[in-house]
Amino acid sequence: MTTMDLPPAAPAAPAPVSDEQLLASGRRALGIEARAVESLTPRLGPAFARACRICLACRGRVVVTGMGKSGHVAGKIAATLASTGTPAFFLHPAEAGHGDLGMITRSDAVLALSNSGETPELVLLLPHLKRLAVPLIVMSGRSDATLARAADVTLDVAVAEEACPLNLAPTASTTATLAMGDALAVAVLEARGFTRTDFALSHPGGALGRRLLLHVEDLMRSGDAVPRSAPEAPLSAGLLEMSRKGLGMTVVVDEAQRILGVFTDGDLRRALDRQIDVHSTPMRAVMTAHGKSIGPRALAAEAIHLMELHRITALPVADADGRLVGALNVHDLLRAGVV
Repeated sequence: MTTMDLPPAAPAAPAPVSDEQLLASGRRALGIEARAVESLTPRLGPAFARACRICLACRGRVVVTGMGKSGHVAGKIAATLASTGTPAFFLHPAEAGHGDLGMITRSDAVLALSNSGETPELVLLLPHLKRLAVPLIVMSGRSDATLARAADVTLDVAVAEEACPLNLAPTASTTATLAMGDALAVAVLEARGFTRTDFALSHPGGALGRRLLLHVEDLMRSGDAVPRSAPEAPLSAGLLEMSRKGLGMTVVVDEAQRILGVFTDGDLRRALDRQIDVHSTPMRAVMTAHGKSIGPRALAAEAIHLMELHRITALPVADADGRLVGALNVHDLLRAGVV
């Protein structure tokens, strides 16, 4: 058997790596990426302001595009813009050349990401973008590249080195591009006067959205589920009503259902301290008059605030005339994901 007939040698097993070496590699990567982001600050100038103004003036959508790792970053930037008041979407540049270019209209703006500035799929789109006369913002590591020269505005996201020890895998460069995209989105949202309520409208499934969009009437118990007692009913009857409805309170109302007061677990402890007769004492004598209540159209966040401020766990809900229309407690807010 000749040496040419021998099977290839198995690759040598990598040398064991200690925890200290792994930690050192992680710290080095984070340090490189942190320096890459820090280096962007002194580069912010008139070009960044022009990029912001293009986004603010855009009457359509900001179309964000990029290939490979830059494409993943472009998708995140598009999502951030869309959720902070700037309509945007991600367009895959390879698909754009096969029909998806029709997604871009003359009222849009394009934000293209390419570290080299020479990504073929993006360069191929330039004549079509020129024909549509849409403004083009480019984020690139090279200001002399084809894409940068064709752009209305170029944002420099060049990095000194990648975190990859081979200086090949996009790491620091993608982090810097993502950070620049966040800076653009934040500057534009502040210029628009974007508020917490605006944010909640585009995030109805999140905790903030639920707190800012849900109203008390969306969560309150109503009808027979609301504990209520007459002012002359004995305390024993009020306690049974509290037990049946499970809200930790009962609301004392007159014949017209106007709220006269509330009776809670705390009121019960105080009544027992006075050694009162639960069978002969009327609810009027042990209730807390003029207790806290809330309106049905109040935000759930306001109910949370009232409960925290007054250290209570339940609230009656009253209409504009002070009539009892519902009730809710902290567990209702917890179940709704508001707290």
